[in-house]
Amino acid sequence: MTFGALIGAYQEDDSGRLRALLPLAGRTLVEYQIRCATAAGAAPVVVIVERVPKDLQDIFERLRLDAIPVYPVGDVHEAVSRFEAGSMILLIGDGVVAPVELVAGISEDEEPAIVTVPDDEDHEGFERIDGETRWAGVAMIDAHLLSSTASMLGDWDLQSTLLRRAIQDGARRVPSGELAGGTILVEDSSQLDKFQKSLMVASKAVRSDWVSRFVLPPVEDFATERLMETQVRPWWLVWLALAMTLAATACFLEGWLVTGLALLVASTPLDLIAARLANLRLRPLAARMPSRRLLWPAAGLAAVALGWWEARHGHGWAPLIAAISACAFAEAARIEKAVFPPGVEIWLVSRRGAIFSAIPFAIFGAWTAFLVTFWLYAGASFFIVQQAHHRAKELTRS
Repeated sequence: MTFGALIGAYQEDDSGRLRALLPLAGRTLVEYQIRCATAAGAAPVVVIVERVPKDLQDIFERLRLDAIPVYPVGDVHEAVSRFEAGSMILLIGDGVVAPVELVAGISEDEEPAIVTVPDDEDHEGFERIDGETRWAGVAMIDAHLLSSTASMLGDWDLQSTLLRRAIQDGARRVPSGELAGGTILVEDSSQLDKFQKSLMVASKAVRSDWVSRFVLPPVEDFATERLMETQVRPWWLVWLALAMTLAATACFLEGWLVTGLALLVASTPLDLIAARLANLRLRPLAARMPSRRLLWPAAGLAAVALGWWEARHGHGWAPLIAAISACAFAEAARIEKAVFPPGVEIWLVSRRGAIFSAIPFAIFGAWTAFLVTFWLYAGASFFIVQQAHHRAKELTRS
C-alpha cells in the first residue's frame, strides 16, 4: 500500500522556538518524525509549517540529500495538493515522538485508524477523545478526509479537526500498547532525554564476537554519542575501516608490523559505530553493502601479508602456510556459521577476534607464533561448527 505522511511543525515552546526543532539523537524532533515516516514507507512527506527558519530549511536540505522526499507547506490547501486522491495519509502530530515500531504498525492499516493512549495523569497533555482514551498523536486517515476538512477548516486547528472528523467517520481505535511503547508529547527538551537513551540502546544490534561484546562497547558508545550530532555519513566509516585494513596490509609488506596491527585494531569498531549511526538515523546499512563485505577478505589479505613478511625474514614457509590455512579455515567457518542464531558463536574465530588475539604476541615480537595460533584457532572453530551441523542433522533425522 502506498501512502504519504502529514506532519505538523508550527507550534512553539516557551522560548518561542519551534518544538519541531528540539534536539533528539543528534538531530531534531521533526527530522526523527520524518525519518520514522519514511522508514515505514511513506512518500511524500509533507510538513505543515507557518514559517521556515534557517535551521528548519537546513534540515529539509539534508533530508533531500538522503533522497527523502519532504515538502514544507504553509497551509492545508497546499498540503492537499501534494497527495494523490484516494491515498492514505499517515498523520503525526506536532511535537509527538513515537517509536518507529508504532509508526510502522499503524501504517499497515488500509482503513482509517487512530492510535490511542489511556486518559490518565501520564497522558494529560494529549487531546481527549472520550472519558477513557486520548489521541496518541498518530493516525491513518484518507486523503478525502483531508481535502474535505480543508474546505471547512477556517480558524480551527488542523490536527484537532482531522481527529474529530476521523472519529465521527468511524475510524478504528488502536491502543498504543498493541503496536509498541507509548508516544510522548514534547514541550521541552528534558522530556526527550529518556527516549533518546532508549534509541541509543535500541541502535545496538546483537554482538556476535567476544571483542565487540566485551572490549569495544565503551569506545563504540562514546564515538556514537559524539558522531551522531555531526554530518558524518555512516558509510564513510565503513570505507575508512576498509582503507585502514588495506593500509595495514601495505605496512605488513614493508615490515612495519606494529603500525599495521595498530591500524587493524583502530579499524575494528568503525563498522559497528557506522551501523549504530545508521540505525539512529533510521537508515540501516544494507546487509550486502560492498565495503562491509570486503572487510573480511581485506583482513585475510593482511594476515597473508604478515605471513609473507615472516617467511621472507628467516622463518621459512611455515608462517605463510599458516596464514593462508588460517584464512581458509576462518572463511569456511564464517560460511558455515551463517545459519547459527546471532550471538551463539561468540568465541569462534572472527575478524575482530583474530586482530585482538595478535596483541599479546606483538608485545613480545612473536608474530610467527601468532600466525600458528591463529591457524589453530580458525581450524578449531571450523571443526566446532561442523560438529554442531552434524548434531543438528542427527536431531532432525531422529
